[in-house]
Parts: sequence; C-alpha cells; structure tokens
Amino acid sequence: MGQCGITSSKTVLVFLNLIFWAAAGILCYVGAYVFITYDDYDHFFEDVYTLIPAVIIIAVGALLFIIGLIGCCATVRESYCGLTTFVVILLLVFMTEVAVVVLGYIYRAKVEDEVNSSIMKVYDEYNGTNSNAQSRAIDYVQRQLQCCGIHNYSDWQHTRWYEQSKNYSVPISCCKSNAGSCTGSLTHPEDLYQEGCEALVVKKLQEIMMYVIWTALTFAAMQMLGMLCACVVLCRRSRDPAYELLITGGTYA
Repeated sequence: MGQCGITSSKTVLVFLNLIFWAAAGILCYVGAYVFITYDDYDHFFEDVYTLIPAVIIIAVGALLFIIGLIGCCATVRESYCGLTTFVVILLLVFMTEVAVVVLGYIYRAKVEDEVNSSIMKVYDEYNGTNSNAQSRAIDYVQRQLQCCGIHNYSDWQHTRWYEQSKNYSVPISCCKSNAGSCTGSLTHPEDLYQEGCEALVVKKLQEIMMYVIWTALTFAAMQMLGMLCACVVLCRRSRDPAYELLITGGTYA
C-alpha cells in the first residue's frame, strides 16, 4: 500500500515537472503580453510600479524552468537533497506568486485613478501628427477600443487641437469602421463612435491585470500539489529504512 502511494506520488511529481516546463513558457508569454499591451496604453498612467506583477511573473517563469529540471532529476533519482531543494524553491515561488496576486489586486484598484488623473492631459497634448507620441496613442486607442473622446465625442470640443484646427471635427480615428465617407465632422455624429475611451481603457487594463492574477493563482495551486507529492516521497524515505536500502541497493546488517 505504501509502495503504491510512493509510486503514485512520483508519477504525479514527474508529470507536474513536465507541466512546470510548459508553465515557464506560458508565464513568460503572459508577462511579455502585459508589457506589450501596457506599452500601447502607457500614456494613460504614470505609475511604473503597475508593471511590477508582470516583471515578477516573467522571473517566476524563468525560475520554473530550472525548478522543473531539478524536480525531474531529483524525482527519478529519489535524491533527498534534490527533493528538499525542490520543495524549498517551490515554496519560495509559491510565496512569490501569492505576492503577485496581492500586488495585482492592489494595482488593479489603482488603474482607474491613474487613468482618470492622466487622460485629460494626454488628450490636451494631442496635435494630430504621427510624430507626436500622445497623438499616436490616442488614435490607436480610439481605433482599437472603438471609442471617441474621454466620456464621448463632444469632449474633443474642449481640447487645444479642436480650438486650433477650427474645422469643427474630431480626429478620423473617431470614425466608425463602416463609415467610409466619415471625415470626423460633428455635423454627422452618427458616423462617430459614441462611447468615451476613459472607461474602456480602465476596463482593458483591469482585464489584463486579472489575466495575470488568475495565471498566478492557477500555477500556485499546481505548485502546492508538487510540494505535497515531494513531501510524500521525502517522508516515505525518512520513515522506512527498508525503502531507503531498496533504492540505494544496500542490505540490512
């Protein structure tokens, strides 16, 4: 019965280590995705610490690859030292992922305040040229999220760009994709996106942060199972001298 339990634990542990290798790639992808996506919206928030969860999750992904290698070798050879190291590192990574979840929730709550405090400034610096970073960011967001202005398209009437252009229109990026003849003129509001960008930017950034949180929670649960299986193997070795002699090839005196 005990031998069956130890064999099952080893099998699950080897399988989990293979999953850890795949998880390493997934975590690095998630972290990179967050960086790339946030880069498209970086003008709408000023707190660089918002990216800390993404940095941590990339580091965890790299560490998981090493953990998988140590775990596989230690499990196959049933090395006490290797399995102990494996459990300790898994525990550290588990604690790190818990920190990612906590930070994710903290910064998810801060996203709305960050966007609210900076979006007006970004829109006020819009000049409609491709060389202007704020202009590129706003045009990108309005096309991608299908929105116009901060709360709605009428917000453009209060910007410096609108006052200086004096053409009574909003940027072309406000035009609906199916409105082929749209020039951004306010005389044809039906051709413009009706929803403002502020709420949609906040929603997008919060969705990304939840993506990070759920990824961290999922792999944290897997690591708990890995630690449990490793502990079963270690306890079996420490409590059963006969099992120790069996795997080392020794004999009773």
